[in-house]
Amino acid sequence: MTHCRRGNRSRPFSCSSALFAEDAGTRDPGVDINWPRKHGPQRFASGLANPNRLLLVADRSDGEVVGYLRGMLVEPSAMKPVKVATLVSMYVRPAYRRDRIGRRMVDEFRSWAKESGAASAQVTAYASNAEAIRFYERNGFAPQSVTLEAAL
Repeated sequence: MTHCRRGNRSRPFSCSSALFAEDAGTRDPGVDINWPRKHGPQRFASGLANPNRLLLVADRSDGEVVGYLRGMLVEPSAMKPVKVATLVSMYVRPAYRRDRIGRRMVDEFRSWAKESGAASAQVTAYASNAEAIRFYERNGFAPQSVTLEAAL
């Protein structure tokens, strides 16, 4: 059985390494796939006390982390005068992807965002990651913009 809860430690960086290797590592040659090992623990730990940051951890009863979700709130600005919740990153280990862990974490993220006064929630995914895009669409997200890139 797995449990999803708000994070109180920096252990999910191992899942962040797996996300980088599986997603960016196969889709974006400009990304340093070693970034999570170098900077992950500090990045996760630095956001734990910030009320505008969310860290959800999915772990088994033995403590093994099998997934995580990081979210943040972006305060209103002159250009966009509404608060927006951004799902920064999410990963569930492949063996647990059919256990609805991702859906539970996204539901918790959306509840947190709404309780925090966000007007909308957003997430990005690589255009070639059709599985992730389908997952987010099944969970209420819809395409809004497209980023185009050219190698130089």
